[in-house]
Amino acid sequence: MIKIGIVGYGHLGKAIEKCIAHFPDMQLFATFTRRDPNSISSHSRVESYDRINEFKDDIDVLILAGGSQKDIPEQAPFLIADFNTVDCYDNHDKIATYYKKMDEIAQANRRVSVIASGWDPGLFSMQRMLMEAVLPNAETYTFWGPGMSQGHSDIVRRIDGVKYGVQYTIPSDKMMEQIRAGQKVDYTPAKAHRRDVYVVLEENVDTEKITKEIKEIPDYFAPYETTVHIISESDFTANHQGMPHGGYVIRQGETSEQTKAKYEYSLQFDHNPEFTASICLAFARAAHHLYNERNFGAKTVLDIPLRYLSLRDHNYLLERFI
Repeated sequence: MIKIGIVGYGHLGKAIEKCIAHFPDMQLFATFTRRDPNSISSHSRVESYDRINEFKDDIDVLILAGGSQKDIPEQAPFLIADFNTVDCYDNHDKIATYYKKMDEIAQANRRVSVIASGWDPGLFSMQRMLMEAVLPNAETYTFWGPGMSQGHSDIVRRIDGVKYGVQYTIPSDKMMEQIRAGQKVDYTPAKAHRRDVYVVLEENVDTEKITKEIKEIPDYFAPYETTVHIISESDFTANHQGMPHGGYVIRQGETSEQTKAKYEYSLQFDHNPEFTASICLAFARAAHHLYNERNFGAKTVLDIPLRYLSLRDHNYLLERFI
């Protein structure tokens, strides 16, 4: 039985706690929070994050369920000294630097750190690599949404003066139609998407200042067409509690001159945190496998044998999936 620890009890942490019931080889040891553990309403064990090192011999894999802007960059380098970890770090532009840092620490401490293990980065990363490998003379296009982005919403909620906030990523249907029709497009992520933000503000805050601050956040909002909607708490409660998401990766090109080929992969799910949690748990299984092999260091989804994600043994995979 793989003993799992969760760091953080927000949307993702709660989803991991819930989804682990579908992973029969895993057991939740505890959730660790920076809040008062007695303030957390949970059917599972909750401990203070300040005491986490006391349990280093009781946990096989820690899943870091915090945000990518501050939580994971601060916590992961500290925790990898004593634990194997899995995270969903999603700042694409900084992943290479983050990987190098985590690999150095993980190697030195003989631990495994699986980074960027969600669906993008994560499952979409796997598809982009596979698409390029089998269809080299082509172009790849990634579209996210329509749906609620966990990472972007988390960043919005951390802004001083924001009481509640959510961000929806909206892809360009027109551009997707053009690509599927074989037309050339001027694709960039910023041109292919827009971002809609809905926030409830604390009392006596500067609306224009908050709006400007959101739109100017580097990497996440600054390059994109972003609209910020200031709404009431009742509106937020009534209309912004769902967490669906999904997206598409499309690669289109030629296998030979004038012989076209298209490879498309898509995801749609009702609850972004729960789907992400399920991915994290599968990669926690892989992290445990790698650790038992003494294959230490940082790993991305591209570095891990696919069968390490599965509960099934090799013979079962050969008989059923090949």
